[in-house]
Amino acid sequence: MKTISSDEFYQKTKQSNLTIIDVREKNEFVNGHIPNSTNLPLTTLAFNTKSLSKDTEYYLVCASGSRSNMAASALSKLGYNVTNVMGGVSTWKGALIR
Repeated sequence: MKTISSDEFYQKTKQSNLTIIDVREKNEFVNGHIPNSTNLPLTTLAFNTKSLSKDTEYYLVCASGSRSNMAASALSKLGYNVTNVMGGVSTWKGALIR
């Protein structure tokens, strides 16, 4: 499983269009999320992998990096190309979408 620091991730989002999955619960997501991210809560992730492609690189975020780390570990074992964003949304340098 790959990881990336919040700073590196922020810089990378400025350079290219990334596929970002926010694994926080829906109520957390609507209160502020990283632009262009999709909400796929960790609690339902096991039921939603059919919507994911093993050919796509995904960047996983949560509030602090803990839940996204669990999600990244599980998805990586299933053969998905995932990177955990350390620090999560709480360390995001840009504006959040509400």
